[in-house]
Amino acid sequence: MDKRVLRERMRRKKRQMMIRHYTKIGLSVLGLILAIVFVVRGIIIPIAHHVAGGGSSNQTVQAQADTEEVQANSDAAVRQPLKGKSDTDKISTMTAGWHEDTNGKWYQNADGTYFANGFQDIDGVTYSFDENGYIQTGWVTKGVKDYYFNDDGSYDPSQVRPMLALTFDDGPGQYTDELLDCLEANNAHATFFMLGQNVSAYPDAPKRMLELGCEIGSHSWDHTQLTTIDLDSVAKQFSDTDDALTQACGQAATVARAPYGDGNTDIYNTVNKPFFMWSLDTEDWKLMDADADYNAVMNGDLTDGTIILMHDIHEPSVQAAIRLIPDLIARGYKLVTVSEMAEAKNVTLQNACYVDFWPSTLSNGGVPGYQGGADAAASTDSTDGTTDSSDSSDGNSDYSDGSEDGSTDDSSSDGNYDDGSGDYSDDSSEDYSDDSVDYGDDSEY
Repeated sequence: MDKRVLRERMRRKKRQMMIRHYTKIGLSVLGLILAIVFVVRGIIIPIAHHVAGGGSSNQTVQAQADTEEVQANSDAAVRQPLKGKSDTDKISTMTAGWHEDTNGKWYQNADGTYFANGFQDIDGVTYSFDENGYIQTGWVTKGVKDYYFNDDGSYDPSQVRPMLALTFDDGPGQYTDELLDCLEANNAHATFFMLGQNVSAYPDAPKRMLELGCEIGSHSWDHTQLTTIDLDSVAKQFSDTDDALTQACGQAATVARAPYGDGNTDIYNTVNKPFFMWSLDTEDWKLMDADADYNAVMNGDLTDGTIILMHDIHEPSVQAAIRLIPDLIARGYKLVTVSEMAEAKNVTLQNACYVDFWPSTLSNGGVPGYQGGADAAASTDSTDGTTDSSDSSDGNSDYSDGSEDGSTDDSSSDGNYDDGSGDYSDDSSEDYSDDSVDYGDDSEY
């Protein structure tokens, strides 16, 4: 073969090898540049902003809506940097604005981060983002409050989930555990105002109540009418009950209910707990019929903020509750404890008496410790059934044991107060003919 031809072939081969070599180098350099850009925009800049205090005010926006419903700093979305493998659908997108992939809709910021795990106001509209940065629709729960987001992800303040507080007196008893099964199955909460003398017989009940998110309350030691004994004896009724509860579940009662709803300012301050009455009395102790108990609730006044009185020591009452709990939820109600109700309604509980958390009662100043908010704007001409704040629903003249004067001789032979009452004589000089309730804040309603 001619040497010149051979040299030419060798030169061409070397040229091809050089081209391949420099092409590889160029691609490597380009890849390195892209990697550096990704690291700087997706990780270093967000960290720098965080260290510097979060950047400018337009980069750290607190979640807000046109109402006060979405307002807590703890509910604001965080800026989450793209992390790689877990964000594979997002990594391919480097432009700011709204994006959508197979997992849903999300929003990317100019610095390469996306909003996650909270509320965020974007262009005047409030959205809720899940932990992976995708918008949420339907009901979203934050703490004790529920917020509704439309199909496009926008917050709808007109949608309000009404709350009811189921309360059960005089337990725990042999049917309490069955009631707790129902509450657990429906992810519902209730408040149990227990008698100290019954706790030792069912020590596992208070423990399970707390595990399910329910609230433990005190109903005194043995259902004594508190206004007929001195304050030292009142204190002992509740301290002994707290001791029994602490031994059973490691925690004292957080709230209290006076037997027969009979209390006053001195009693509230002596016990040093918020006291709760009721706004819907099922009179289950008297009906002793599951169907009648069920109808008493389902056909009763179920205004948002209602406190319902029942007794878990009666089998018909528990059977009624097992039916009505899922039915109330199906109607759109959220079943909460009395303390959860107070928190949701922006009420700081006092050593006082609480009958209900209706919008009308909140707006007219009838709820001690109310801090104001959206509920105060609710119409007082609602279907809560109230005409004025001295309505007989305060329960002072309508004792839960059925007695009009606070006395009864219908106690059970085993001392378990199956009628929700104790056998005592009423020596109290208090006159309850005005149906008033002493709220403990120097006012009566």
